[in-house]
Amino acid sequence: MNGGVSSWRQAVISPGSLLKDAIRNLNESALQVVLIASEDGALVGTLTDGDIRRGLLRGLSIDGSIDQLINHHPLVVPPKLGPEAVLNLMQANRIHQLPIVDENRHILGLHLMDELISPVQRPNAMVIMAGGQGARLRPHTETCPKPLLKVGGKPMLERIIENAHAEGFGTFILSIQYLGHMIQEHFGDGSQFGVQIEYVEESNPLGTAGALGMLKEKLCIPFIVSNGDVLTDIRYGELLNFHERHQAKATMAVRVHEWQNPYGIVQTKGVDIVGFEEKPITRSHINAGVYALDPQALDCLGTKERCDMPTLFERLRERDLRTIVYPMHEPWLDVGRDEDLKLARSNHQIEDAQ
Repeated sequence: MNGGVSSWRQAVISPGSLLKDAIRNLNESALQVVLIASEDGALVGTLTDGDIRRGLLRGLSIDGSIDQLINHHPLVVPPKLGPEAVLNLMQANRIHQLPIVDENRHILGLHLMDELISPVQRPNAMVIMAGGQGARLRPHTETCPKPLLKVGGKPMLERIIENAHAEGFGTFILSIQYLGHMIQEHFGDGSQFGVQIEYVEESNPLGTAGALGMLKEKLCIPFIVSNGDVLTDIRYGELLNFHERHQAKATMAVRVHEWQNPYGIVQTKGVDIVGFEEKPITRSHINAGVYALDPQALDCLGTKERCDMPTLFERLRERDLRTIVYPMHEPWLDVGRDEDLKLARSNHQIEDAQ
């Protein structure tokens, strides 16, 4: 019995649950689907990662109900259907999870495509920006480049590479500058990690996108870019698929950020009061520091020109080239300050010696 069949109970929630509960379920179960079941265990519907992202794009609050997002007519299979037939059905319908139900729609298990086939080896490269000085993390970064700071017993950069490698990425390009020799000494050519690693060295800091201008001859198919200090459970392969499916030139992973005004708001028109709003919550999308880019995007960059990612996206927009967002709900932390590093380490329940 495969893992998906036996572990499906982790993915079950009740109708009327909140979106934030569904997101938590997705992150904790890692099954990429939520099964909505009635009290007697019958399948009411499903909620996938894509359903949630579309809900977030429509402005649905994470405190809202999942009911308006549920797919009430998901494809299901009986328990006696063999793995080859299941895989063919999943591939034909482009789905990655397939509930197993009995004649009364009671849930018996869950087929996962990842468990039916080996991970697809991707020819796409991943570029990691690892050249920052980490000034806000001093004194930690006085003798150690920020991407090599340890979280859970491993350098942050090693965690990023391992996560991407597990999804089939095997080619990495590291942009280095500050204490870059230490990064090269740690990773070498990548063979000890089962991957291929190349380096591009910035003689001067070039920002979060500038180093990409030095890679125009190396990158001929869409690729992933990540900051070297971003810890996340994002699926890099799914981000790349999303980017290619929407035929974008540049895709930015974004997170919903909520900020509650600590004061009641008085709405006015001239000197007249027209309404009140008690401590309103403002929601906006913030840049998560992970991107998918088409090689054509590099035409907007000089060879050794300083440029940050938001500027690159603006240049693409000015040329009427499509730029899109990939709304993410996965755990995410930009380790830029000392309190972020402490949080990352506490989340891994380890205080690492540097």
